Amino acid sequence: MAELRPVFYISDGTGITAETIGHSLLTQFTDTEFIAERISFVDSVERAKEAVCRIRAAAQTHGVRPVVINSCMDPAVSETLAESDALMLDVFAPFIEPLERELGQSRMREVGRAHAIVDFDTYHRRINAMNYALTHDDGISVDYDDAEVILVAVSRAGKTPSCVYLALQYGIRAANYPLTEEDLEHDRLPARLRASREKLFGLTIDPQRLHQIRQERRPNSHYAKLETCKREVAAAEALFRAERIPTLSTTNTSIEEIASKVMSTLRIRREMF
Repeated sequence: MAELRPVFYISDGTGITAETIGHSLLTQFTDTEFIAERISFVDSVERAKEAVCRIRAAAQTHGVRPVVINSCMDPAVSETLAESDALMLDVFAPFIEPLERELGQSRMREVGRAHAIVDFDTYHRRINAMNYALTHDDGISVDYDDAEVILVAVSRAGKTPSCVYLALQYGIRAANYPLTEEDLEHDRLPARLRASREKLFGLTIDPQRLHQIRQERRPNSHYAKLETCKREVAAAEALFRAERIPTLSTTNTSIEEIASKVMSTLRIRREMF
């Protein structure tokens, strides 16, 4: 049985940076099961002391030393967090000193700067892309003239979260199209997609995993039956092969990896915000 180890992502802002980097690190250690908790807006010594109490409580509950992945800027806050006796990992520490030497300047210790709005044009592009993803979700709108990406898959294969991530992180106008049973009866693309085939990217998924996801949504329905899932996935994959649509399985793939693969395959260049 894997060891249980509590992990705290602690930040003076939202904690997204600490959690993203921390998750990437922890996935390398497969013999340990991590119980993660994010503590956001730890922007004072008082808030840090509250976090220390929670970290110590977790240590007592689980009988092991917690891991703290910290992105707080205030040295006093970090010093207080260190009083928890947890393993402290500062997200920025390995990079700051070499950069300060190379650039000949000290870092700016400004809370929340990593997620501040510094370019309103890119910010508005991200918001517009998010609105586009929502209005073109699950075939709600099939006007794809302005789409940069159209994700195609059977229901519950990961289309919507992938589109949302592409919009929020990169400002990409991503639509998605759900393959229906009627679509899957043919070995050709649905007519409404043919004019946009250069924008298409197929997502597939292990039928057993799809069955589990659909069971949570509609228990014991025809939609959730394992045989239905197997049939739909097989038909979708056959369609993608016949039409030479690039495809990726989402079964064990993170949203970040899905987005990266979609962008590289379709040759979309965009800096992360």
